[in-house]
Amino acid sequence: MASGGDGSTGGPHGRGGPRSLDALLHAAVEGVGGHERPGQVKMSHAVQESVRRGEHLLVQAGTGTGKSLAYLVPAIGHAVDTGRPVVVATATLALQAQVVDRDLPRLADALTPVLGRRPTYALVKGRSNYLCQHKLVGGFPDEEEDSLLSVGQVDKNVGRLGAEVVRLREWAEVTESGDRDELVPGVSQRAWRQVSVTAHECLGSKCPVIEECFVERSRAAARDVDVVVTNHSFMAIDSFEGRQMLPEHDLLVVDEAHELVDRVTSTITDELTGSMVATAAKKAGRLAQTERLAEAGTLLEQALERFEEGRLLGIPDALAAALGSVLDAARTLQSELKPESKADESGARQVARAAVDDIFDTAERVLEERELDVVWVSKDPRRGSVLRVAPMSVAMLVRDKIFEDRTVVLTSATLELGGTFDAVAGTLGLRGEGAPTWHGLDVGSPFDYPQQAIAYVAQHLPAPGRDGLSEAAFDEIEALVRAAGGRTLGLFSSMRAALAATEQMRERFADEIAAGTMAFLCQGEDQTSTLVRQFAGDATTCLFGTMSLWQGVDVPGSACQLVIIDRIPFPRPDDPLSSARSQAIARMGGNGFMAVSATHAALRLAQGAGRLVRRADDRGVVAFLDSRMMTARYAGFLQRSLPPFWPTTDRNLVLGALTRLDETAPEPLPVRAPALRGVTGAVEGTSMASAGAAGAGGAAGAVEDDRPVADHPPVARSPRTAVTGGHAWTDEEDEQLRDGVEVGCTLEELADHLELAPDVITARMTLLGLELGDAPTMSFD
Repeated sequence: MASGGDGSTGGPHGRGGPRSLDALLHAAVEGVGGHERPGQVKMSHAVQESVRRGEHLLVQAGTGTGKSLAYLVPAIGHAVDTGRPVVVATATLALQAQVVDRDLPRLADALTPVLGRRPTYALVKGRSNYLCQHKLVGGFPDEEEDSLLSVGQVDKNVGRLGAEVVRLREWAEVTESGDRDELVPGVSQRAWRQVSVTAHECLGSKCPVIEECFVERSRAAARDVDVVVTNHSFMAIDSFEGRQMLPEHDLLVVDEAHELVDRVTSTITDELTGSMVATAAKKAGRLAQTERLAEAGTLLEQALERFEEGRLLGIPDALAAALGSVLDAARTLQSELKPESKADESGARQVARAAVDDIFDTAERVLEERELDVVWVSKDPRRGSVLRVAPMSVAMLVRDKIFEDRTVVLTSATLELGGTFDAVAGTLGLRGEGAPTWHGLDVGSPFDYPQQAIAYVAQHLPAPGRDGLSEAAFDEIEALVRAAGGRTLGLFSSMRAALAATEQMRERFADEIAAGTMAFLCQGEDQTSTLVRQFAGDATTCLFGTMSLWQGVDVPGSACQLVIIDRIPFPRPDDPLSSARSQAIARMGGNGFMAVSATHAALRLAQGAGRLVRRADDRGVVAFLDSRMMTARYAGFLQRSLPPFWPTTDRNLVLGALTRLDETAPEPLPVRAPALRGVTGAVEGTSMASAGAAGAGGAAGAVEDDRPVADHPPVARSPRTAVTGGHAWTDEEDEQLRDGVEVGCTLEELADHLELAPDVITARMTLLGLELGDAPTMSFD
């Protein structure tokens, strides 16, 4: 079993007890219609043993391991045994929703007979993700003169933005959760801002409609559940600022842990512009004298315009003077905006105070010139010069605030680089003097990567330059997409490259697009989840985007048989944080490039390549358009960080393979419709209230969930393409399966007779419309 023990003494119900981990695992796997996977079992016991010992755990679990089940089962067992909740934090909305909408409802049903009661769970997110009831009824001032709320009230036909607000108002009347993710298709950020507030803008306990608040209801429900699901940023804010928005817990599971450092860094990065100061002055203008603050904003804007993009190795006098003016003016306003009595508290006052507080805190932080802070200026086409400040390293902060007083399990498909966890552990504060005890475990992947996928490097292309994609690169993309018949996920290192590639392909495939035989989508044209659903449902559709698409996109089956990566995703050479980190490591005698840039690129490449193979019957090609993957001195390090696909530089071989895959591909897998959520974030019908009413039998009336993940494939168009779980079925085997179901064979008997895994059997039964009594017919992904 896992390093550190076999889990035999995990809690009051150890091995052989009424709720042993083995019993829970067996019930969970059986309940979701799967079969036990060695890596999954190993990981589950490692999680339990880490909790027993109070040691932190890093687990690398490849795609297909079933890591969600592997950590959720021991986590649920621990919560039920101890009466203390477990917190699960994910980086992406896709995984967060999968855990709440799909995994936990199934597991709760499966584990109820063993545990004696139904496990409970809830979803907790930041305030800006929810509708604000007070803002909906006019409790906050309009942020813009052409407020979308007023536009929507007057005339729903005034345009797209007005129509969006009308939709939001209609949705607000029926939603139980108020969660933005439930709204599909989505609305623009500008429209959403009219119906939501930030944590700083919220009136809190002074709000007149607090009893109806979606946020308060969701957090109240989370206080008494076994598993609380949230995101990295929310968990970090809760830990760093001590707000106690999450319940007390002694076990934290961090999924997509390779993203934790970046998410934490982003959470505590501050920025300031002249327009932000002017906006704060405008918001406070009806309540106080703001001329000084407005003038300070103008001074700051003028000071920032003098600087080129890049890091500031000190605060120049002119900038220090401008920031000092902002600080003084904001401090005065803070005093003026304090309500004299409870009656003076209002949405307008709170919004103004929040805006002034933000600029005060950022100006003060920059002027303090903290030892580990990096300050830089960036140029934004819309906002002009932006002053930013972020910590060079969050390692000690993470060590002190996240790894203290609880056991932390961190898991991802990409945690081990160069055969060791040390690089990732170092960024998390788990190395060096005073580091807490931890151990690492790689449980592998059940997939046969060399047989399922090709890693192709277009070595004939010129090395990428700063001017964007070359004409030769566009030619290569066109050839690959034509051979694949669409079915392409394009992952680009910048939005500019993604947009350029989309525009080029739309021109080159104009005839096919007009005929409806090819389509190209680009990130930003709609909510990512909506675009992914479109991509997953149509084989002729291609989806292009940036690094934020490199994870959380789970599209198994024939809709995605080609992943294109335009270049090695190094951080920009002028990126202030990366360069500061590299220089700091170099000063200590280390290799800054390998420790920062190459490690960053290796993680991103592994994540991007991992989008291709999501199931045992997936086939395809990952194409790298960067010849440095073969020629650079660091190429070996990057190659070893990828899944072990079959490597080649033979263009004709790859085009031929893609063509054959297209010709024999089954139809894309059906895509689930969006879910409706209850107050806890669970699928409607499985909220805490209905779970209690449903009793041990599980929640009644569960609605289909909304993962942009395709379900089992439909019946194939011919016997040659009838593939499930990596097994190609023959007509004879299908006949034996039908006969076995008819005579009442059990799932185990059918598996033994056909010498196939149970989840392959159940997948094929689903395709053929066969039912095995009350046996489950869905596998746990």
